[in-house]
Amino acid sequence: MPDNSNVSVAVLLPCYNEEVTIGKVVRDFKAALSNADIYVYDNNSTDHTAEIATSEGAIVRKEPRQGKGNVIRAMFEDIDADVYVMADGDDTYPADAAPAMVDKVLEGYDMVIGDRLSSTYFQENKRPFHNFGNRLVCGSINGLFHANVTDIMTGYRAFSFTFVKTYPVLSHGFEVETEMTIHSLNNNLRLFEMPIQYRDRPEGSVSKLDTVGDGIKVMSTIFRMIREYKPLPFFGGLGAVLGIIGIVLCGSVTVDFWHTGMVARFPTLIGAVMLVIAGLLLFVAGIILDVMAKNDRKAFIIDANQFAMLKRNAK
Repeated sequence: MPDNSNVSVAVLLPCYNEEVTIGKVVRDFKAALSNADIYVYDNNSTDHTAEIATSEGAIVRKEPRQGKGNVIRAMFEDIDADVYVMADGDDTYPADAAPAMVDKVLEGYDMVIGDRLSSTYFQENKRPFHNFGNRLVCGSINGLFHANVTDIMTGYRAFSFTFVKTYPVLSHGFEVETEMTIHSLNNNLRLFEMPIQYRDRPEGSVSKLDTVGDGIKVMSTIFRMIREYKPLPFFGGLGAVLGIIGIVLCGSVTVDFWHTGMVARFPTLIGAVMLVIAGLLLFVAGIILDVMAKNDRKAFIIDANQFAMLKRNAK
């Protein structure tokens, strides 16, 4: 087991109207990680979340930009630690799993994922569309990145210092967890999944998730990140579809010309040629963007190595 006696650990709890549960969550993490600093970032709560967290000994800060992604961005910018543990303030994740997650980060993993789906999530979660959405997102991303991640959207994670300081938070809302996973897979980071015992919100605690709205945002994030991280399959696939349609139409016009000696459908021929040209342009664009994406991955590796070196030199 890694020596964590001199390791600084930060527990990150983004919160919006969690007065029912935040006190217990802070106490649980204090008991599980006695030497950790507990940070509660209040995201414009209208209840007593901040006051309760302060009374329990948490370090409370305000984040005026609404949305979980904005809160995580502020946390990653503001807080320096050797290991970070991120959870929600709704008491759905067990704090007693945190020490094992910290140990895995100290072993060298960039991100440890608290896997809900392998344990109690489908029994505890009472929202069937959430269950369907989790399966859909996991299947889509694993297929595109040739990965085998079980729980892509979990909010319970642990991170290394290097991951936190080199991860660009672009999402504003709950789609940030999906973005984290895709970012990690694209850059071939060291991931470890640890099954955790998920529990549904206690009575009186209200979920902030909008099943349809947040689902659309998650799928939009996946679409955007595939376009950015996998440009050759994305644009090449679109180009292939357009090109095939254009070739088929050109073929039908050619057959007519073969039989009659006349081109009777000039608009079809012109449209078909334009489709073939558009398909070729999309394919070329995919190749160019793929080269740029590979250069971005090289730059990320260089940045990550520099942060790791600075961290070692600072000790």
